[in-house]
Amino acid sequence: MRIIGITILSTVLAAVTAAPQATQEPIAIISQDSNIEPDGSYQYSYETANGIKAQEVGTLKKATSADTQDVIVAQGSFSYTAPDGTVINLNYAADDENGFQPQGEHLPTAPPIPPAIQKALEYLATLPPQKN
Repeated sequence: MRIIGITILSTVLAAVTAAPQATQEPIAIISQDSNIEPDGSYQYSYETANGIKAQEVGTLKKATSADTQDVIVAQGSFSYTAPDGTVINLNYAADDENGFQPQGEHLPTAPPIPPAIQKALEYLATLPPQKN
């Protein structure tokens, strides 16, 4: 029994020492820029040595009515390489009216509406409104 335990222990130790170790080395920043204005608007960008790139611009949007506060509207993008080698690019906008709006080829999309349902929706849109 002791030999089996030693054999299992030595096998586990061999597997652990043979497995590649993850390194936690810092990634160099190739370029970095940022600017914040007194009104709250801003811009930043950076690029890292492992291919990550990001940039964002935030601008002050003045309120259209007296009961609404001024807000920051942001637009930006980032890109990186996924573990499978695919380059991921994402563009986005964010504001108080529409929220976060990402765009990228890697994002899932809704399937097309089946023709019969599309035809029914078009027909329903032509009907006059009903009173409740």
